[in-house]
Formats: sequence, C-alpha cells, structure tokens
Amino acid sequence: MTSEPLMREFDFIERLRSLTASRKHSTRILTGIGDDASIISELSTRELIVTTDLLVEGIDFHRPATPARLLGHKALAVSLSDIAAMGARPFWAFLSLGMPRQDWDSNFKDEFLEGFLALADHYGVTLTGGDVSETKEGIVIDSIVLGEVDKGAAIKRSGARAGDQIYVTGNLGGAAAGLKLIELGARVSEPPALAGGPDDASIQSLLLRQLRPEPRVGWGIVLGEQQLASVMIDLSDGLSSDLNHLCKESSAGALINADMIPLEEDVKKLCGRRALDPLALALHGGEDFELLFTVAPEKVSRLPKKVDGVPISRIGVINDQPGVILIREKNHEWQLQPQGYQHFKE
Repeated sequence: MTSEPLMREFDFIERLRSLTASRKHSTRILTGIGDDASIISELSTRELIVTTDLLVEGIDFHRPATPARLLGHKALAVSLSDIAAMGARPFWAFLSLGMPRQDWDSNFKDEFLEGFLALADHYGVTLTGGDVSETKEGIVIDSIVLGEVDKGAAIKRSGARAGDQIYVTGNLGGAAAGLKLIELGARVSEPPALAGGPDDASIQSLLLRQLRPEPRVGWGIVLGEQQLASVMIDLSDGLSSDLNHLCKESSAGALINADMIPLEEDVKKLCGRRALDPLALALHGGEDFELLFTVAPEKVSRLPKKVDGVPISRIGVINDQPGVILIREKNHEWQLQPQGYQHFKE
C-alpha cells in the first residue's frame, strides 16, 4: 500500500487555482492566482475599500476548540465585517496561511478552504490570490478583502453629530459568552448533536456565535448605498470600546440606554446560572461582529426593519459632550469606560 505524495507549496497553489477558476464572481479580475500579483480593472466612479485581518493561534483562536472549517469561515467573516462597516460591497479576497508541517500534512487546509470558500461563494467574493508558508509553531492566517463604494460614499467613523440616533444590528453578548464556554471546556458538535441536556442547544448556539460569526454584509450595503448611516463600525472589540472609537473620531459624546441593548436570548438564559453578567458581556465582550452605526433624525424613517432577516435596535443618541459616554439603567447613570479587548494591553 503506497501513501499519497506530500502536497508541496506549488501543488497547493495550483490546486487553489483550479478550485477558484469556476468561482470568478467578478468579471473585473484580469489575472488571478498564478501570477506574481493579481490585476483588477478599475472604475473612475468607484472607490476601492481594502481591509486586512490577522488571526494567530493561541491569541485569536483556540485550536483544540476550533474546527478547521469554522476557522476558514471566521477568517473571511471578520474581513467581510470590516468591509460592511464601511458601507461597501465586497468583491475580492486574498488569503495567506502559515502553519507547521504536521498541520500542512493533515486535512486541515482542505477543511479550512471549504469553510472559507463556502462563505465567499455566499457573498459573491472571489479568492484572487495569497501565499503559504511553513511556521515552526502555530497557525497564522492573514485575510485581505477588497470591496467598492460609489466615489465619496464610504462610511467613516468621523461623521456623527449631536442628535444622531445610535443603532446596532442583531443581538450582543453571544460571542463573548461562547468564548467563556470554550474556556470552561465546552466544544462545538460537528455535526450538531441530536440529543443532550436541556442547555445543550443554547450552548451550541453560543459556541457558534464565537466560532462562526455572520458578517452583516447586507446591512452594510443598504446603509452605504442608500446613504443612511453617518458613521459606522463593526463590533469586534466590544460595544464600550467601539462606541468610544466612534465618539473620539467624531469629537462627540453619547448616551445609551442599557434596557435598549439587544441581548442574546441564550446569554440571558445561561448566564444567571454561571455567575456571568449578560450586560457586561454585551458591553465589553466583543467579537459579535454586529454593526454599530448612527443615523441623522431626518433619515430614521427610511431605515428598513430588517435586512437578510436581521433586525436593528436603537440604543441611544449622540450628544455634544466630546469623549463623554454615559449609560443609563433605570434611574442610575454612569460613565461607560472602554473595557474591550486590546492587543499588548498591560
């Protein structure tokens, strides 16, 4: 019995080339995988939006708890979320992978690509290039996504004005709760378990909120192309930190109502029995990859109720007190300090 020959770097690149040949969702790719660089034709009426995200094993994901297919999905999802936060439409992706030899020799890369390409196909994004390298320890993933907006239409973080209403998409706190469950030893079932304890469905749901986030691409496109949002950011670091980023860039302040923050139902169900505060997870947990945005009062009536089945919630208002972010809960009001995740934090 003979074993299959080891797939080398250029064999892998050629395989990627064949996998993506039938996935050219954009006709503006002149040359993709196979040359030293990709060529994409430009349009004078559009602006290019580019984002990059680095995922490092042990810091950004826990390998024993993260199936390769879900990791591939998340690697692209976090970049798609950044494109959505600019009000742009995604078109092209670049992917670079670094991994130890034992992972390269396994089926990790195949399952990873399965998850990555499935999400890319869902949003009509073409994998257009990238690189691979051997690492001595740990997996490193670099995801780059390019999108476009009409000239001058990109939504920045610097346009909020006093009176603008503050909104978020979806529900908050689920990803942070999922991470807590992973740290406690919970693992996602692949395929999903058909039976189990009374909390199993909720636990699995929260694990997937952490491991398989859904970028709000549809909302980003609607808010951008209809020029509804004055500022926008994706909730990767946590509501307290990301709202602080918006207010700082806009030289504004904010007042948010704790009772209006949409909490994940499974978080409320499980946290009370695990000594976790659902509101704290929503405010500081991060990685929900929902969109936080503001809308001028005269545009509020034009907001759709849902996009792709995802609702929005109004949680507060922008004011003219630069750098002061207040949160109100019933009759109590206090200043909300940014406590989300930071790399290299002391």
